[in-house]
Amino acid sequence: MMHMTSEQLWCRFQQHYTEFPALGLALDLSRMNFGDDFLPAMQPRIANAFAAMAKLEKGAIANPDEKRMVGHYWLRNPALAPSSELAREITDTLAAVEKFSAEVHAGTVAGFGGPFRRVLVVGIGGSALGPQFVAHALGQPAQDKLTVHFFDNTDPDGIDKVLASIGGDLCRTLTVVISKSGGTKETRNGMLEAKVAYERAGLRFETHAVAVTGMGSELDKYAQKHGWLRRFPMWDWVGGRTSELSAVGLLPAALQGLQIREMLAGAKACDDATRVPEVSKNPAAQLALMWFYSGNGRGTKDMVVLPYKDRLELFSKYLQQLIMESLGKELDLDGQIVNQGLAVYGNKGSTDQHAYVQQLREGVLNFFVTFIEVLTDRAGNSVEVEPKTTSGDFLTGFLLGTRTALHEKGRESVTITVKEVSPFTVGMLIALFERAVGFYASLVNINAYHQPGVEAGKKAASTVLALQQKLVALLTANPGKFFTVAEIATAVGAAGQEETLFKIGTHLAANMGRGVQKSGGAAPGQVKFASK
Repeated sequence: MMHMTSEQLWCRFQQHYTEFPALGLALDLSRMNFGDDFLPAMQPRIANAFAAMAKLEKGAIANPDEKRMVGHYWLRNPALAPSSELAREITDTLAAVEKFSAEVHAGTVAGFGGPFRRVLVVGIGGSALGPQFVAHALGQPAQDKLTVHFFDNTDPDGIDKVLASIGGDLCRTLTVVISKSGGTKETRNGMLEAKVAYERAGLRFETHAVAVTGMGSELDKYAQKHGWLRRFPMWDWVGGRTSELSAVGLLPAALQGLQIREMLAGAKACDDATRVPEVSKNPAAQLALMWFYSGNGRGTKDMVVLPYKDRLELFSKYLQQLIMESLGKELDLDGQIVNQGLAVYGNKGSTDQHAYVQQLREGVLNFFVTFIEVLTDRAGNSVEVEPKTTSGDFLTGFLLGTRTALHEKGRESVTITVKEVSPFTVGMLIALFERAVGFYASLVNINAYHQPGVEAGKKAASTVLALQQKLVALLTANPGKFFTVAEIATAVGAAGQEETLFKIGTHLAANMGRGVQKSGGAAPGQVKFASK
């Protein structure tokens, strides 16, 4: 492909460029170097993927490990839900989100200091990445009903930074806590940090708090017991990374003042298009096949996401979780070790042309690029920065120039073109990649809807925290006495955990008020810890 003439490339572009007018979308595969035999050879696999997706949408157990249905497609078309009860729950939840948001905007639901002006979203992973992406993509600071803030980690300094940005407005800040199980520790910690912040300001947290959680979860019971303002449901058939178009994402967006019905309409329109069992008419199937082609069905090449639009800057972070948590699996559906995955990274163009595009063009060839082109530059006219040339013209020029420069070196790319960044478009893009993930998972025979690796990390963290409790108990019971790490390990029955004990003790000693001091030599084995 490196040596194609301009005429040959133009011919290939016409062959592999497809517009989807109902979606305001175009997809260009011409810079992917697959041969004429690739798509026909993949037909049996993609046919199976279409069939599996049809079963999933009808309520089949598509997440066999957890014995769950997978129903995020029903969120934008409740009529597809396998029971009228589920359809009613989806419809009722959307109506409740809209009603509550309208009450907040009207001031009939208000904070201690008057009508709410800000909303603090407490969540992590899918409970934060989707809402953050949407808020950044669609927000208009001069027009938004509420300003949105996020606790999306258990980092105390990060929490303090967000609280500082809220400042004296905490009395007019609504807090939305999002956790399906209610047991996610990072979210629990964020909720408790927020609660203390309100109390320090002389405010009652419960009169400013809303929960989005599974019915009957720890968080649901806590919110009910303490009289929180509202509780909105999450369902076990919606995974966190596909939950943006449930109350998880719709409630923060509606409170911000965004057009959530348009987001749902964009997603539904995309679902309709990507339900067509013909590759030439199905953009999600085309994306999935390009992922398969590029990585030989093994994910051997990374996907670099380059949206040439500031509003889509967080899209790559959102896609990181959606794709990598879904596709990064050790075992396939037959229990065979396959170590599947598709690594995703990116920021935005043309910023990245001054960062890592140098390596993309001339360095290790372990990637393909997904360019995202947005045709509309801004609302209204643009100034000319050069004769007959605007800043937006330069942005398009940099996109096309980078694509050409990469192609000249045999570096492959897909180009997604949308008309504008609107609620409809954002909903469409979310649905497009959700469906592509589902198709690709079928192509490589894995379960895209569980996350055993994440659960393993949570269990390991619990072990560390339990070990910390033992270390602190030992030091507290022996005030002023210094112990080496080896002595601590022996005393608490943690042989083999010396390194972890060293790290725990070092962290505690570095923080005020933790009651631990560190002393000793340069080598970890010589270091000693004691209570203050």
